[in-house]
Amino acid sequence: MLHRINIQTKSRVEFQDITSQVRNAIAKSSIKSGICHVVTLHTTSAITVNENADPDVVKDIIDALDSVVPQQAQYRHREGNSPAHIKASIIGSSATLIVEDGTLLPGTWQGIFFCEFDGPRNRTILVRVMPDSP
Repeated sequence: MLHRINIQTKSRVEFQDITSQVRNAIAKSSIKSGICHVVTLHTTSAITVNENADPDVVKDIIDALDSVVPQQAQYRHREGNSPAHIKASIIGSSATLIVEDGTLLPGTWQGIFFCEFDGPRNRTILVRVMPDSP
């Protein structure tokens, strides 16, 4: 079953916790056991699974990415958003998680984050919930 999540970002760079939206997609699917695949449809955004208990972790990830991929450098891409493309490639465009008994099974501190690197923008995420094979 395929679900769409629409997001409006407010900053050039931000991480939004989308765990509750993914849980809602799983609940609507009626699938009891399988996998959940979360994908961003944009080349300047990403999906990651990481700690959602301490907001400083997200800040540290953003700072580390900024130090590896600075905003100002000798990039060739004419649109001026090469850092966003590079950061999105480093993080990745998707995450796959386990569904058991109709429930998402992340680790204790894990959350699912949409990572914006070229905002503010309207963004679309797809969530595909697939049952285990018989």
